[in-house]
Amino acid sequence: MQQQYRIRKNGHFRFVYRRGKHASGKLIRLHYVKARRIQVGFSVSRQVGGAVTRNLVKRRLRESFRHLIPDVKGGHYVFTANPASALASYQELSNQMRALLSRVDALKGAP
Repeated sequence: MQQQYRIRKNGHFRFVYRRGKHASGKLIRLHYVKARRIQVGFSVSRQVGGAVTRNLVKRRLRESFRHLIPDVKGGHYVFTANPASALASYQELSNQMRALLSRVDALKGAP
């Protein structure tokens, strides 16, 4: 995913957590604030597993979002992985991400 879409600063994450709304699924939780530009951050805590597992989950989430970028409306999105995401496949994480974005009306063409 291109750098222009990334949220990296702690203050930006805090802004989304405090000012935004959220939606939860079994595998991931989405915090979001509507905006013009698309920006996304990913948070995977130590509860998910060791460094290798956390990085695997983060890579899967980034790749899932990369495929959704053309369909996503502008906004700042932060995805937080639940411990169950460590055992989830790429397809399960991708489906959950699409479902959460659809639930919060962040996908273009969604009803």
